[in-house]
Amino acid sequence: MTQKDTKAPLYPKSHILAASGVAALLSLALLVFPSREVEAKKPFIHPEMESASSQIEKTDDQEPEPPSIDAAALPFAMLESSMDRQPVTTEQSTEQSSQQTGRDAPPATVATAPSAPASPKVVTAGKGDTLSTVFAKAGVPASTLQEVLGSSKEAAKQLGHIKAGQKFEFTFAANGELQALHAKLDKLKTIEIRKSAQGFSVKHETVKPEMRTVYARGVIDSSLFPAAKKAGLSHSMALTLSNIFAYDIDFAQDIRRGDEFEVIYEEKRLGSKRLQQGNILAARFVNRGKTYTAVRYTNKQGATNYYTADGNSMRKAFIRTPVDFARISSRFSNGRRHPILNKIRAHKGVDYAAPRGTPIRATGDGKVKLAGRKGGYGNTVIIQHGNRQQTLYAHMQGFAKGVRTGSTVKQGQIIGYIGTTGLSTGPHLHYEFQINGVHVDPLSQKLRMADPIVRGEKQRFLQQTQSLMARMNQEKATMLAMDKR
Repeated sequence: MTQKDTKAPLYPKSHILAASGVAALLSLALLVFPSREVEAKKPFIHPEMESASSQIEKTDDQEPEPPSIDAAALPFAMLESSMDRQPVTTEQSTEQSSQQTGRDAPPATVATAPSAPASPKVVTAGKGDTLSTVFAKAGVPASTLQEVLGSSKEAAKQLGHIKAGQKFEFTFAANGELQALHAKLDKLKTIEIRKSAQGFSVKHETVKPEMRTVYARGVIDSSLFPAAKKAGLSHSMALTLSNIFAYDIDFAQDIRRGDEFEVIYEEKRLGSKRLQQGNILAARFVNRGKTYTAVRYTNKQGATNYYTADGNSMRKAFIRTPVDFARISSRFSNGRRHPILNKIRAHKGVDYAAPRGTPIRATGDGKVKLAGRKGGYGNTVIIQHGNRQQTLYAHMQGFAKGVRTGSTVKQGQIIGYIGTTGLSTGPHLHYEFQINGVHVDPLSQKLRMADPIVRGEKQRFLQQTQSLMARMNQEKATMLAMDKR
C-alpha cells in the first residue's frame, strides 16, 4: 500500500462542521435529559432546568429521543469519543444545579431570633453563707455587689442577715449583667432590687395576713401538753393557757385524766397556710368537775387582762406554783427527816423537782430583798410583797438577767433557773411562803383576788363575753355531734 493509500479519507469541510454541531447537540441532550432512573432519584430540579425541559414534548410512557445521527457522516474518532462518554450521575446533576443556583440566585439571608434574657437563677443560702458568698454562687462579681449595697443603705440593712435556706432569685440581662434580685425576707416580706439608669432601686412588698378566730377543744389523757398538741395548739399556746388558770389550778398536782379545755384564739393565715397563733380570746377549763372560764378584755385605757365570765379578775395576788408542770417532791412539814443531814428537821416549804435549767417565776409582784448566796439554800432569791408577805426561792442554778438585790419584779416574771446549789441531792426548787414572818404552807393558802371590771365598763365587757361564750357553746355542741356519727 502506498503512502497515498494510507491517508485518511478527506471529507468536505461542510460535512465536518455539520458533524461537530450534531455532536455538541448530543452532548447537551445527555446533560439536560437524564435517564428515567436518574430523574426518579433526583431530589431537586432547578426552575431553569425545568423550563428547558418543558420545551421538548414528552409523555409519561416515553422519554424524548435525541435527533437521529448518521454515524457514517461523522469522523471515526469523533464517533468513538461520543460512544465512550460516561452517563451523568445524580451527584453530578445535583452539583451542577447547585452551581447554577449559586451563580444566578442572590445570597441567602439567615434569619436570627433576638436574644432573650437568661432565665432567673435561684440560689439557696447555706449555713454560714453571707451576701458575698450568695452573689458569688450566682456568678455576680463583687463589684456589682458593692454597687448594689452602695446605691441603697436600706438594701444593705435588709440583706445584712442571711438565714440558711433563704432563697435569692437573680435575673440577668442578655449581656450577663445583673438586672434584678428578688429575695424573701420572711413569710410576709419580700425585697426586690432592680437596676435602673441611676443605679439599683429597692422595692419592698408586705403581704397582710388574714386574722381569723379559731375554736379548739381537748381532753386530757396524761398531761396538758399532749392534749393541747392533739387539739392543734402550739407549745407556747399551752403555756399561755396554763398561765391564765394558774391562779386557780395547780398544773403540777391538780390535773386529772378526763379534764377538758376549750379555747377561742386568734390565728394569722396566708391563704390556706397557717402562719402564727395569737391571743387566746376566751377559754374554759374543767378540772375535777369544776368549770373555770376566762375572757380576754382590753379596757378603755388600753390595759388588757383576763377576767371570769362575770367580770372578776383571773389575776390574784399570788399564783399557786412558781414552776410550770413540775413534780412536787416534798411538801410542807414540821417533822421531815433531812435527806443530807439525816435528822428530823422542819421542812418549811414545798420542793418542786424539775430538770436543771427549768425557769422559775415570781409568784407575785414585789421587790427583791436578796439575790445571792444564802448558806444551805445555795443561790437564793427572796421577794418582799408589800408589808406582810415574803417568798423565798432556793437551790437555783443561776439568776435571770436583771434580777438583783433591790430590783422590782412582776408576777410571772422569770427570776432564775432550777439547779442543785446548797444542800441539795438533785435539781429542784425549794419554795417558801411567809406571812408576817411566819412560814405557812403555800399550797393551803387562799389567794386574794385582784380588782374586777369597773362599773362603767361592765356593759361593754358583758356584750363581748356573752358572744364569745355563745360561740364556744355552739362549737362544742357541733363537735360532739360530729364525734357521735
